[in-house]
Amino acid sequence: MAFTDLLDDLGPDAGKPAVRVLLAEPRGFCAGVERAIRALDEAVTRYGPPIYVRHHIVHNPRVVSDFEARGVIFVEDLDAIPQGARVLFSAHGVPKAVQDEAARRRLRAIDTTCPLVTKVHSEVRRHAAHGRVVILIGHRNHVEVIGILGNAPEGTVVVIETKDEAERLDIDPSRSYAYATQTTLSADQTAQIIGVLKRRIGHLVGPRREDICYATTNRQAAVKALADRCDVILVMGGRASSNSQRLVETARDAGCARAWLIETACELDMSKLFGCRTLGITSGASTPDALIDELLARLRNWFSLLPETLTLNEETLTFRPASLAALA
Repeated sequence: MAFTDLLDDLGPDAGKPAVRVLLAEPRGFCAGVERAIRALDEAVTRYGPPIYVRHHIVHNPRVVSDFEARGVIFVEDLDAIPQGARVLFSAHGVPKAVQDEAARRRLRAIDTTCPLVTKVHSEVRRHAAHGRVVILIGHRNHVEVIGILGNAPEGTVVVIETKDEAERLDIDPSRSYAYATQTTLSADQTAQIIGVLKRRIGHLVGPRREDICYATTNRQAAVKALADRCDVILVMGGRASSNSQRLVETARDAGCARAWLIETACELDMSKLFGCRTLGITSGASTPDALIDELLARLRNWFSLLPETLTLNEETLTFRPASLAALA
């Protein structure tokens, strides 16, 4: 009999097996996500629909659907926005050409790019102004990387994703080089790539402060701690969320092979929990706490949960709210 069939036969009122649950802390929203969501929430409250957002404000389907229910319209192309309408740019950042196009179309636009992503934009422009070739470590098709590339002079940035690409990269000894990184990468994998670049390039210039954001680093450290203690780790987050995907990779690399990403509680395959005595739970930086609450509620239908919080550190960083003045 399959595990899920056994659970169905038992039903929620039968004797429930005990499962220890370790909740990673920190988890969920980071300061950049909170800033972007707060700006959109205030824009809808103050001005009413329609409010447009270029790309999803953050990479989480629940956040997006909740705003859609309030009249927010998410688009990928500014041509889909009527001239003079109100628009927000997502937390991931946009190319400068998008900002210029918004101005040309007389859109009332505000930028909710995470300040830590804006920092990378500034670094890349600074390196280019000094004549350096910028090696950008990141996922080529990720919206954050597209935004970084679009804020640098054409031809000044080369993107690599892996150690192998770092090894194969054509290096011109007559040029000077710098590197920058996407903010939501695996810290361990990125360190390995940087190690290859430093070995191959004698005077490689790096960021003054590392580009992988504090929230990404903290959540990966917390999931490593879970991996030593858990039979299974569930990462709650959107499938388009880079930082959530990296949490699954980090858990598996740290020794917990049974680590999975889920977007909602209802999609959890209960057979994945067969034989699990200690379950770790965390969530990506764009995941609302309500989704964790729903997951715990579903688990309580079948298990007697023994919840604990595993705290690695406390996050106190906040960002100044985005100004809505341009929307008036």
